[in-house]
Amino acid sequence: MILSKMALAAMLGLAAAQPGCTAEFTKGVVTKVDAKQKKITIKHEALENLDMPAMTMVFVVADAAMLEKVKPG
Repeated sequence: MILSKMALAAMLGLAAAQPGCTAEFTKGVVTKVDAKQKKITIKHEALENLDMPAMTMVFVVADAAMLEKVKPG
């Protein structure tokens, strides 16, 4: 899991570092909210601009209050 977070951070950093790039959006669905662990699970479509296939990823949120605003589905 640590490796996937590092890989995602690296990919996002590379995408942000490219001047003149327009933002691309991808659809995703929240599949799980774990307020106790401060985690959210999102199943997303392929991220074409990052050459990343569709997958389900778990993210740790910095502010647990954010989790009160989302629910699965």
